[in-house]
Amino acid sequence: MILSHLSPQQAGRHAEFRAFADRALVPQADRFDREQAITREVVADLAGQGFLGALMPKEFGGLGMDWIEYGLLTEELGRGCQSIRNFVAVDDMVAHSVLKWGTEEQKQQWLPRITSGRTLAAFALTEPEVGSDAAAVGTTATAEGDEIVLNGTKKWISFAQLADLFLVFAKFEGQHTAFLVERETPGFSVEPIEGLLGLRGSMLGRITLDNVRIPAANLVGRPGLGLTFVASSALDLGRYSTAWGSVGLAQACLEASTEYAGRRAQYGTEIRNHQLVQRLLADMLTDTITARLLCHHAGVSKERGEMESVNHTLIAKYRASTVAVKAAADAVQIHGAEGIGAQSPVQRHHRDAKVMEIIEGTTQIQQTMLGQFAVRAARL
Repeated sequence: MILSHLSPQQAGRHAEFRAFADRALVPQADRFDREQAITREVVADLAGQGFLGALMPKEFGGLGMDWIEYGLLTEELGRGCQSIRNFVAVDDMVAHSVLKWGTEEQKQQWLPRITSGRTLAAFALTEPEVGSDAAAVGTTATAEGDEIVLNGTKKWISFAQLADLFLVFAKFEGQHTAFLVERETPGFSVEPIEGLLGLRGSMLGRITLDNVRIPAANLVGRPGLGLTFVASSALDLGRYSTAWGSVGLAQACLEASTEYAGRRAQYGTEIRNHQLVQRLLADMLTDTITARLLCHHAGVSKERGEMESVNHTLIAKYRASTVAVKAAADAVQIHGAEGIGAQSPVQRHHRDAKVMEIIEGTTQIQQTMLGQFAVRAARL
């Protein structure tokens, strides 16, 4: 792993993150995948380390991490277990939304609970007929006195089976608006979604809102800010996490492949000495390093508050997710029959990698957005 661009403090934190992943995630990742669920114990472990809401200010129980440190954390979580990385990302997307757009009362009520793990949060934007075209959200919100009444259906919501608090997006007076909804609110129900290709521990669910009444004070931001501000900034964080997580996945494939190639012998020598295997390892190494540097560049851009930081994150997520898919496919190839066995981590990496090209914006959506950006970027 080449990390010469890190400061001594960042390198030290990265070592801590790697040790945590090796201790708490790598041994359990196959179990979470097989059982299609994560445990409260691992959530408590994450909270105890300060890894929930790590970007949050210390006044709300966070670690106040900078974007580079957060990226390094996400890479290691992704190397250890993509379902856990996804959990932390979703939790952080809600916390970030409350911090940036919520009222002072909402911040005081929810942020310390999220960072401590007492309240687990989920991001409820996608619907059965609404994916990439988020503007087409059909869930409705209607004002009735000092309450808001929500009706609609959400689908593919990560950790809907586990979460206590949901950031729900709906049309309010014809405008996209975000609301905080507690799980136990009457009329709110969750149906588990199982049998996923990858990220099987993400405990997805289909949410039904049937005349769900919440206080008007649960509105996040202002009416009309739900999509272009609240959701957009949260999704940018999600893409950043997915980008770094994809690097972690590629790194896991590289480590597994070099280890296996060093002990598997065919035709009188270890397969690492076969030139075609060396080519696969060479591409895996250089692609992983390239993707990591793009993620680092996106983090630096965020730290500096650059106008193009969103596009830099798009670039990182686009390239890193495609790198993860190729690295995982090559890792399975290197492992041969062992690579397709149920006990092999690389077959899980292969399934998880494909999901990385879909969540937080598909590869094709990102190509469209970056194609438009390229016209301007070429002149910068």
